[in-house]
Amino acid sequence: MSAINVGKYPSPTTRMVNVNMDKPSPLALTPLALFLLFFVGSGLWYQFQGTEFAFYQISAPVAILPAIVLAVLLAKGPLNERINTFIEGVGDNTIITMVLIYLLAGAFASVAKAVGGVDATVNFGLSVIPPAFVLPGLFVIAAFVATSMGTSMGTIAAIAPIAVGVAEATELSLPLTVATVVGGAMFGDNLSIISDTTIAATRTQGCAMRDKFKLNFKIALPAALLTLVWLWFQSSTARVEVPGDYDLIRVLPYLAVLVLAVLGVNVMLVLFVGILLAGGVGLVLTPDYNVAQWSQDIYAGYTGMQEILILSLLIGGLGAMMKSQGGLAWVSSVIDRISRIGKREPGTRSGELSISAAVALTNVCTANNTVAILLAGSLARDIAQRHDVDPRRSASLIDIFSCVVQGLIPYGAQVLLAASTAKLSPLALIGNIYYCWLLALVALVSIAVGYPRLKVQPTRQLA
Repeated sequence: MSAINVGKYPSPTTRMVNVNMDKPSPLALTPLALFLLFFVGSGLWYQFQGTEFAFYQISAPVAILPAIVLAVLLAKGPLNERINTFIEGVGDNTIITMVLIYLLAGAFASVAKAVGGVDATVNFGLSVIPPAFVLPGLFVIAAFVATSMGTSMGTIAAIAPIAVGVAEATELSLPLTVATVVGGAMFGDNLSIISDTTIAATRTQGCAMRDKFKLNFKIALPAALLTLVWLWFQSSTARVEVPGDYDLIRVLPYLAVLVLAVLGVNVMLVLFVGILLAGGVGLVLTPDYNVAQWSQDIYAGYTGMQEILILSLLIGGLGAMMKSQGGLAWVSSVIDRISRIGKREPGTRSGELSISAAVALTNVCTANNTVAILLAGSLARDIAQRHDVDPRRSASLIDIFSCVVQGLIPYGAQVLLAASTAKLSPLALIGNIYYCWLLALVALVSIAVGYPRLKVQPTRQLA
């Protein structure tokens, strides 16, 4: 997925997700609806009752259990086979990689905070950046890191703790500040040529990465500029009386993480180096900080990621169950039927809307944008051929709309990681991720007005 960049191509497990699907069935999607009913519905109910931390009264890993039971009951075949399908989804390569990133991200954030790295980095940033540019600055930094590293997850893991500190120091809205990092991370990940989503989009549609990048940039840049202007207005309320003292050496772990990210080093290695450097700084500079305390801080970081880790594993299993029962196949069949309306006079705009809807709905069901692109890729390519949509354009659209949905669903990995870091409800974040909302708007306008105009190229298979 775009959250993970562990290799040049999607894993064999991921590439196999579109095989052996049962007959299309809308009933297979009911477990997802049940999960959202418990997760979102309970949070809204407790919020209406005025309960503090309303969305944590029934945790998401518990809310998803009835959905899993329903999925098992709806599945066909022997019980052991149904359970094995669920377990295979839990153990998918992308899911396990996400879990490892969660653990390393939690450990890095915990150690860096314990040795004063977060406070030093926040004070250093506030001493060189005018308060009115704090939010735009966070967006640009997150975008730059994600573009370089090809991972939104690694970017959020590194920068979200800083965003929390900035919000506390400037009295800016915590959800807005953390959501700004998510938006910047999604911008960079969507454009990065080493992101899994870029690789998946270009290979399924048969176009070159540089061509897809050019088209994405023409849509993503206006959305990013609008976001920056809005964030600048929002930052006008920021007040910093006197930045606190800071020791530059305590900023070193974060600087190292950013530099390694720019160099394109594997995200897990980046976070591991960050843990080592943060611990080393603590041992040298912090009185009474020892190896035992360092170990405890690492473990505290692990436990802080417990909820999101468990939920990601269970969502992976639930997604596999829905796929095996034909839920995703039903989504594809509905989009395909809609796209065939007026087949004798195919329209480019209707084709582009169908392609966008296909990957968006698939992403809603899988909560994984790379898997969504792979699942919807063949359908998108077929629609593109029937509606005279340029392969470069279809690759751009499936990447853009998977990015939009992934950044706005409350059970997506990026939102969950950011919410967990800031101790916020996921729903408190998604309304503030302005970049994803604006990206969707700009993309829809581009479809409506036919921008950019391209000559149709023959689809080719890349080596």
